[in-house]
Amino acid sequence: MHHEAPIVPFLGLYFNLANVLMITVASLIVFIIAVLSTRTLAMKPSGIQNFMEWVMDFVKNIINSAMDWKDGGRFHVLGITLIMYIFVSNMLGLPFSIVIDGTLWWKSPTADPVVTMTLATMVVLLSHYYGVKLKGTAAYGREFLKPFSFMFPIKIIEEFANTLTLGLRLYGNIYAGEILLTLIAGSLATGIGGTLAAIVPMLAWQGFSIFVGAIQSFIFVMLTMVYLSHKVSADH
Repeated sequence: MHHEAPIVPFLGLYFNLANVLMITVASLIVFIIAVLSTRTLAMKPSGIQNFMEWVMDFVKNIINSAMDWKDGGRFHVLGITLIMYIFVSNMLGLPFSIVIDGTLWWKSPTADPVVTMTLATMVVLLSHYYGVKLKGTAAYGREFLKPFSFMFPIKIIEEFANTLTLGLRLYGNIYAGEILLTLIAGSLATGIGGTLAAIVPMLAWQGFSIFVGAIQSFIFVMLTMVYLSHKVSADH
């Protein structure tokens, strides 16, 4: 069940080639969907255009639940990109995994904490950037001293906690799902009896994993908008 990762050094840093591959694949899939759904816009939309319009409305509702549209409208494209990218990433490792000479190459990129923590860090840093941009450095800095100045260390700890929980929640759910699928798939190789006994659990867990992957992409975007609203909205 344990597989090595294809890690190579470059300029003093270490890169997981499987992560690079899967991040590229997920990005290409999202890009292709976006291009196909917007290439020929029509008043009577096709199925894929309908899908993209539904995603846009869905993300808009998420933003409206976290902040006013006048503040959150600028994050619409960000939310669409995140929810599509994370959902596709969550799904990539469900149908199968590819292991070559003991090295795992094909998996869900979000089953790696490096990927999910990078996404979480990006979101938290982006929230600080927009907070400073929209409120000004001085006004934004004073937010960390409210309601009392001694709250400053607690708010700094909260920022780190938000980053950890945002990234590790996504990683934990996707990684646990793939581990269980691997265990069930191992039963398929134990003969006819094991295969028959594992088929139903495999199909059931595949379906449940799709549901979990969709929920986790929704939660990630929802929390992203909540964090952004805390930084840019005047009433926070």
